[in-house]
Amino acid sequence: MASEQPQQDEWRECTFDTCTIEQSIFQYRPSLPANAFFIAIFGVSMIIHMYQGYRWKQWTFAALFALGCASEMIGYGGRIMMYQNPWNYTGFMVQIVCITFAPVFMSAAIYITLYKSIMRLSPTSAQFEPALYCQIFIPCDCICLVLQAVGGAMSSQSDGTSQLGVDLGLAGLSLQVIVLFLFIVLSIQYAFRYRSDVAANKVSGAGLDSKFKFFLTFLSLATLVIFIRCVFRIYELSEGYSGSAFHNEGIFIGLESVMIMLAALAMNIGHPGLVFDPRKKDSYATTTGVKNTDYTSSEENKTSTSV
Repeated sequence: MASEQPQQDEWRECTFDTCTIEQSIFQYRPSLPANAFFIAIFGVSMIIHMYQGYRWKQWTFAALFALGCASEMIGYGGRIMMYQNPWNYTGFMVQIVCITFAPVFMSAAIYITLYKSIMRLSPTSAQFEPALYCQIFIPCDCICLVLQAVGGAMSSQSDGTSQLGVDLGLAGLSLQVIVLFLFIVLSIQYAFRYRSDVAANKVSGAGLDSKFKFFLTFLSLATLVIFIRCVFRIYELSEGYSGSAFHNEGIFIGLESVMIMLAALAMNIGHPGLVFDPRKKDSYATTTGVKNTDYTSSEENKTSTSV
């Protein structure tokens, strides 16, 4: 049976000589090779995202994914601190806050691509004004970020004993799952409406070429793995910091670390710059063979160079 965990003010007194691993918050010693690996992968992905953003002028997308990757790197740095000292309060605080909210930045970048995809393929096929998608998803994503950050901070301040911190984190993750699910549903709905309009010869299907399908494949993968990760974190937090999932590093690596790594790499491979390159002015939405008149030149410049 595990020994009772020391309180936060006792953590500094714990060493490998005076306390057992079971008395640490994780009840295990984080893997040095695994955490170093994820720092390296997220670092490489961040550099690639920054280069791709510069190359294809996708500044907002690049900034959001770079922020997400940087937060992941800092978070796994905190776990390495806990490898060196499993009772390191600073390491616990850093990893729980940064790893928890890092995917929110990636989700925001993904939401923006729905708006841009609609504007490129056929704005008239959307059920709502295309801009409304960003106006709904981005603010919700900001709320998720605040709830998860505050919840993580409160939990770290109380060595995982704050029920309010757990509840806030759960609220943020639950909202993120709801928003992601709504995003998936609306994306699928738009796809059906677009294909129906193409079949009815209302719009041209030329925009959905092999390159765009390639991009959509990896965008779908990134969305799916972030969704899976959020569902896992809800399950993990629902048991609190004393639950079995929280104390299992293998599950954490498989359903947190690997999932977000796949999301970052998927968007390196299927980067939106492949289809939203502002240097290619003939790639905008078209109706039946005629450039879409709803998509003004000012909107073209705004979405292709600023987002």
